[in-house]
Amino acid sequence: MNRDLTVGKPASVLWRFCLPLFGSVIFQQLYNIADSLVAGKFISENALAAVGNSYEITLIFIAFAFGCNMGCSVVVSQLFGAKDYRQVRTAVSTAMLLTGGVCLALMAAGLLCGGALLEALRTPPEVFADSALYLRIYVLGLPFMFFYNVATGTFSALGDSRTPFLFLAVSSTANIAMDILFVAGFGMGVDGVAWATFLCQGVSCLLAVTAVARRMRALPGEGKAPVFSRRLLKRILIIAVPSTLQQSFISVGNLVIQGVINGFGAGVMAGYSAAVKLNNLVITSFTTLANGISNYTAQNIGAGKRERVREGLRAGLKMVWMLSAPFFLLYFFAGEGLVRIFMDDPTRTALDTGVIFLRILSPFYFVVAAKLAADGVLRGAGLMRPFMIATFTGLILRVALAILLSRTALQATGIWCAWPIGWIIATALSLLFYRRAFNPATGRA
Repeated sequence: MNRDLTVGKPASVLWRFCLPLFGSVIFQQLYNIADSLVAGKFISENALAAVGNSYEITLIFIAFAFGCNMGCSVVVSQLFGAKDYRQVRTAVSTAMLLTGGVCLALMAAGLLCGGALLEALRTPPEVFADSALYLRIYVLGLPFMFFYNVATGTFSALGDSRTPFLFLAVSSTANIAMDILFVAGFGMGVDGVAWATFLCQGVSCLLAVTAVARRMRALPGEGKAPVFSRRLLKRILIIAVPSTLQQSFISVGNLVIQGVINGFGAGVMAGYSAAVKLNNLVITSFTTLANGISNYTAQNIGAGKRERVREGLRAGLKMVWMLSAPFFLLYFFAGEGLVRIFMDDPTRTALDTGVIFLRILSPFYFVVAAKLAADGVLRGAGLMRPFMIATFTGLILRVALAILLSRTALQATGIWCAWPIGWIIATALSLLFYRRAFNPATGRA
């Protein structure tokens, strides 16, 4: 059901809209967590390391899918808030065409250059073959991931966060079952994990795109909307390109860090692979809620109700901070048990690596949550330059410090220490840019 986010008490509106989004991201993360869990439990520690190693490359593809999602979502939100339903239809079809072109280019690059990327990461010989196999199958499923992301971005733009949640709940549950069936039942290895994800993402994509097409036909308005608009493509790209660059640079930074981690051996790789999946669950949760704040901001700006944006951010901060507390407590005090979930018989090195990683990062979830909430407002308002500055500054600092600190007596622990420092600097910048853009004292909303 479509929902107008421009009416009602901002806090109540945002909570009702974002809660299903949080549920969606939990199920979305189950895709990746299930892959690592089954690989570590039913295959081997090296299989877990291989999946985790390939995952850092897949984040580059996810970055482009995220950019397409946000470009479509923000523009459609603004048009929906302005009740320009004919342009909504055109914006969605334009975004789909853009997504198809981007996806084809990335599939070609992934199939041709995947092995070279794994070599650049200094992938150990004992995990190289499995990493390459997992990556090839993942690349074949890129169309499913890309079009699904645009479909969910469209639903969010229309104020409907419930439909994507239902799709993900079913497909993620099925993915876990198929992972176990292919690996434990059919005796497959890493390829079984990859094919299970491929099939489940395909079903989700087909259902989501079909539902979007029906929703477009049900919108008010007469006359056939154009399939493509160069003007709307430009508006989509203004949001999509910086969003893609943000996620891409984060992914490239993670690849550099993964290369440093790989130099410490398979044990550290496996421990990091398990812990970073747990960390990504938190960060992705914050990011998804921030996307909800973006949709809320964009609809209200489209409707000319900019005064509601500040109230929305205050409500959003309360939301992400409430989420930060249980994750911090769980990861800091129960990290060892959580890391053990991913490995049947972990080495001491792998276990210690995962626990230390979680204990260093988890206290700073409150900080990065505030950054992502402020970024949600900046992106929804189309203020992409300050958004990029804050993100790149934190990322560059984090990567540089990870390399430097890994060469000190801290060794691998030094890499984990770089995360909080980058988060603190980036958060300060994002909040500063938000205050400049939405400061009542200057007469701006």
